[in-house]
Amino acid sequence: MTGADKEGAAVPMVGPSLTDLADIEPGARRWLHGLPGLPRLRHWPQLAKELGRLSRRAAERLGEVARAAVLDPAMRLGIRPEPLLRVEPGGRSDPARKGVALFVHFSPDGRISRMVRRQLETYDRLGFETVFLSNAPRIAEADWQEARARVALAVHRRNFALDFGAWQDVAPLVLRRWPQAEELLLVNDSVLGPIRPLDPVFAAMRAAGPGVFGLLESIQGGPHLQSWFLLARGREVVADLVAFLAALRLSVSKWHVVQRGELRLARAMRQRGHRVAAVYSYAALLERALSDPAERAYLAAALPWLEPRRALPEAEAVAAMRLRLLRRPVNPARLFWRVLYGPAGCPLIKTELIRRNPGRLPGVEVWRELVPPDPPCPLPEIEAHLRLMGAAPAR
Repeated sequence: MTGADKEGAAVPMVGPSLTDLADIEPGARRWLHGLPGLPRLRHWPQLAKELGRLSRRAAERLGEVARAAVLDPAMRLGIRPEPLLRVEPGGRSDPARKGVALFVHFSPDGRISRMVRRQLETYDRLGFETVFLSNAPRIAEADWQEARARVALAVHRRNFALDFGAWQDVAPLVLRRWPQAEELLLVNDSVLGPIRPLDPVFAAMRAAGPGVFGLLESIQGGPHLQSWFLLARGREVVADLVAFLAALRLSVSKWHVVQRGELRLARAMRQRGHRVAAVYSYAALLERALSDPAERAYLAAALPWLEPRRALPEAEAVAAMRLRLLRRPVNPARLFWRVLYGPAGCPLIKTELIRRNPGRLPGVEVWRELVPPDPPCPLPEIEAHLRLMGAAPAR
C-alpha cells in the first residue's frame, strides 16, 4: 500500500501515462448517478440498512430537485445577485505564461490552510497564472492577503453552483486577461496533498498534445473525468471548454450541476473532436485491484453484493467480480482508494474519503500509511487542513 516492500525498500513507481476514456455509454443509467444501487436480496442482514439508505438518498435527491425547480427559474430571470464580491490582482503574475489555473476554494469559516497555500504555490511553480476563487461565506483578511500573494488574481464570489459556477463566472475574465492561453487547468481544494510530486503528471499530459485530460476516470453515469483535476491543452480546446462553461445551465442542485457539468463535459469535448483521457482509468484500477488477493478480499468485505453466489475457481470468481464492477460501477476515488493512493501513485487524496468516509469503508483510518516519506506536502499540514475543515482526521 505504501509503495515499499516488506523490507522497507522503495518500489519504483512507473511514470504516469494517459488512457482514453471508455466508450460513452448511452441510455438512462447516467440519471442514477449519485444513488446507491439496490442490494442483492440474498444478503438479508444488509437489506434493511441498504433499503433505508436508498430511501434517504432518493428523498434527498427529490427534495433537491424540487427546490431547484422553484429557484432555478428565478436565477435565469436575472434575480441572482452579483456573483463576484471581490476581485483583486495577486502578487505573482507573468504575462509571458500561456497556462491559466482556476483554483476553487471553500472552507466553512473562510480560513485558508497552509496546505491550500502550498497547492497554489505548486501550480504557480508549474507555470500557471493562477486564479484563486473562494466560495467561502467570508474570508479572514490575513488569509486573503496570504493567498493573494501566491496567485495572479484573487476572486471572492457567492457560492452558487459550486465549482462549475465559479469557473463559469470567471471564464470570460480569463479570456480577456489571458487571450493567449494554451492551457486551462480546473482544480479545487477538495483533495489532500500533494503527497507525491505533480510534475510527472503534467509532463505526461503535456506530452500528449491537445485534449482534455484528468487524473481520474469514473464510469458511474457513463465514462467521464472527475472534475477536481482537469487540464485543457491547445487554444481550440481551451476555447471549446470555455464555451462549454459559458453555456452551462447552472442550478442550486448539486445533482443537476454534476449531471450538466461533470458528466456532460467528456461527451461535449469528444463531440468537438478532442481527445479526452485520464491518468488513472477505471479499467486499469479495477484490474490492479482484482490482481491482488488482498484487494479482492477488501472489495468483497466492503461490498457484500460483490461475492459470487457460490464457490468458484479463482479465475471464474475474479471474472464474476470484474463483470459486476463494470455493470454496477463504483466511485474509484473511494472503493479503489488503497490502490489509487498507494501503489498506483496518485499524488492527491480526496478529502471526503478521510473526513466523512461516505461509503463506510473499512480500514480508512490507516490512510496515513499511503503517504510516502518526505511528501511535497508534509503530513502535519494535511492534518491541520482536515481540522480546519471541521473534522479531525480519521484514526
